This record gives sequence, structure tokens and C-alpha cells, in this order.
Amino acid sequence: MPDVDLLITGATVVTPEGRRRAHVAVRDGRIQSVGTDRPAARETVDAAGLLLFPGGVDTHVHLMDPGSTEREDFPTGTGAAAAAGVTTIVEHTHGQPVRTVEDLRAKLDYLRGRSNVDFGLAAHAWPGATDAVAPLWEAGITFFKLFTCTTHGVPGHDAAALKAHLEQTARVGAISLMHCEDESLTAAAEELLRAQGRADAGILLDWRNRDAELVATAVAALLVRRTGARATIAHVSDPEVARYVSEERSRGALLAVESCPQYFLLREDEVYEHGALRKFTPPARARVDDDEAQMWRLLRSGALTHISTDHAPSTLEQKRAGDIWNVHFGLPGLDSTFALLLDAAARGHLAYEDVARVYSETPARVYGLWPRKGSLLPGADADLALVDPTATRILRNEDVLSKAGWTPYAGRQVTGRVVRTYLRGQVIAEDGKPLHARTGNFLPGAGARSFASRPVS
Repeated sequence: MPDVDLLITGATVVTPEGRRRAHVAVRDGRIQSVGTDRPAARETVDAAGLLLFPGGVDTHVHLMDPGSTEREDFPTGTGAAAAAGVTTIVEHTHGQPVRTVEDLRAKLDYLRGRSNVDFGLAAHAWPGATDAVAPLWEAGITFFKLFTCTTHGVPGHDAAALKAHLEQTARVGAISLMHCEDESLTAAAEELLRAQGRADAGILLDWRNRDAELVATAVAALLVRRTGARATIAHVSDPEVARYVSEERSRGALLAVESCPQYFLLREDEVYEHGALRKFTPPARARVDDDEAQMWRLLRSGALTHISTDHAPSTLEQKRAGDIWNVHFGLPGLDSTFALLLDAAARGHLAYEDVARVYSETPARVYGLWPRKGSLLPGADADLALVDPTATRILRNEDVLSKAGWTPYAGRQVTGRVVRTYLRGQVIAEDGKPLHARTGNFLPGAGARSFASRPVS
């Protein structure tokens, strides 16, 4: 009888620590060995010339399910993730937020059999509802999402409400993902712009302005340090914001710093040409190529700790239905993010080791999913992405698997492509096409003992 279920031979294995030629053996859905051993296998895959990464771990995803499923749902969104090399996501939807344990249970019941990848779920923090923190954390949510400004129908936390929430999460050991824009500044800007009768696309830059993000981030980071809480600053848009967070981290704040490809690759002035197709918040800040280069340097240095998509798609029809004030915020990103990171490595902005760090290991570590997820250690789930580093292609709207049906990166040539994705040792996508196996499982977060206790050698 074979010793293992799957043996991948001859690949260059990529981890944050380095890369090496090795054979990867998988048994019962978990990695058995990475090295020179070649045990007898039920299936052997020759991966010579390919890179083998841990599957992507995308910890900021909105699939609108249940809710606005005409924008995105779990089957399509996680199909796009699988095809792109992402094997784990953490999802939350603003339309039907998880605020109680009952909400979480209802969502889990609904999602049974709907996911192509493994997934965690976040809860929304509501101002004043700190009594919900402990039960939700113990029930297995991955993190609490909170806003410092009212957005997507979710009320914002002022400084007092934010401090109360962080004090409670510090007591129970929970972590929060914080969307930082100062409500007083965005509200004042909106009032002035509307009084001026403005409805051009340029309002986005004045409305969701740089000061609003910077002020809210500085306050939130300070409160994280003073409360002893753990948190992530979401979608950091430019180097100045990152510097403020780095200063608080140097003083002992337990902060992770997330960014997204749109803050590297899209330009601030694109909103004038593309309008609502560049409506996301915070908006793009980069003005010139050096701004992009600074962001890549911050990511490579660890000042930006990890990457997510903030996948929040709308169809072209939805993006064109109304003026710039009223159409949905958000961009699709699950189809493209791994490819854009591989291309950044091919262009010399990152090393392949950085890709494994910022889109697999670090997000898994931040949210308590490592080493079961985001690693290639023996005992970890065999979530694997096989990559052809020489393959080139043009990103096109017609290749997008998300319900959005478009990408802000259309026309961009990228180098490096995921050619096969494994979830727990089973193929879930090949050559850019998901198998729609719906074998994804819920991953209880670090507050749930059943998950945290699983051994990994």
C-alpha cells in the first residue's frame, strides 16, 4: 500500500525563510514531510520548474452572502479565490452583519456546502455593544470588524466607544480589524461638497481625504497601545499613515498593518477617468511611481505586515447605477491579488519569500490560524499553490470569475501564474478554473479551544 496520498516532486518550495528544491508528501489532508524523502504515493505529481507556495490566506473579504448576492456570493467568490491560489479567507458582509452568537450560528447553517475554500468569519463591533465581545470570541469568530466612521450602514466608533471596545477585547484576548477614517472630517467634507453642488468623481478625494484617515489611524493606534489590545489597521493607503502606526508599534502597540494592491498599483487621479470604478475607501493615494515604490519598500521591510484584497465587488451595471455619491464602494480583488504579488516579485519589488510571508504566513499568524494555515510545516493542512513563475498573461475583464465581471487592473501584463491549487491535499482549481468542489470548512478562530488545540509539529 502507498505510504502517502500525494507526493509533489521537484518543486522549488517557497516559505518566508527561503526556497529549496524538495518533495512534499501529503497524507490524510495534512503535510507529512517536506524534504528529500520520496515515499510511495497513491498519486505523484512532477512539479519540476514550478514554485510551491503555501495557499494564500486572505483575511479581509466581503462576499455579500447572505445579503446582496447579486454582487457576490460564497460559491463564486470562493471559486475565484481557489483559482487564484487562495485556500483560506476570513469573510464578513456589512449587509447582514454578525453581531450575536445567534447571527453566527445562522450564517454557518446557511453557508454549509457553499464554499470552495476554508473560511473564518468576522463579527461586526457595534458602538456600545461590548457585552457581545466575549461570547462571540468564544463562539469562534476570527476578529471584530469596526469602523471609526459610519460606512456601509455600520455605525462608527468615536474615541470613547473605541476605547471601551478595545478594553473588552484586551480582557478576552480578541483581535479587531479597524477601518480608520475620522467621521467628523468626512462629514464636514461631505457637507461642504454637497453645498457646492459637487457630484463629479473628484469628490471622492476631498470627501474621504488623507487627513481623515491619518487622524483616525493615529487615535486608534494610540488607544490600542494604551489598552493593551490587539488590532490590525485595515487597508493602509500611503506611507504617512504607515509611519504613524510604526511609531506606536515601536512604543509597544500590538498592531498589525494591512494594505491592499490598489494602494500600490492604482493612481489617485484615475478616479477622474474611471469614476465609480475607482470608488473605494480610503481611495487610492499614489500619485507617481515613487509613491508605489515606497509602498513596496514598506511591505518588504515589514512596516506593512501583510496584504489582503478587501474584496468588495459590484458589477459594472451596479457601479454605473447612480452618481458618485450613491454607488457602492469597493473593488473586486480575489481574482488578481496573488497574481499581482507574483508579478511584483518578478519585477523586483518583492522576493518570492515575501509573497509567502505577506499573503500566507503573516495573516495566518495575526489571526491565530497559523501553523495549520499559511505554512508548509509537517502537520499543517496541505493547502498548496503551484506556480509557474515564467508564465505571462494580460489581466482581462472576461477572465474574472467574481460576479463583478471586471477588474481595475484590466490590460496589465503580469508574470507568474498559479497553475494548480490544493485544499487539504485535494485539487480545487487547475489552470485558472475552479472545480467548485464546495469542500471548504469553517475555521473557528483563536478564541475557540477546539481549533487552537489542534497539534502541528
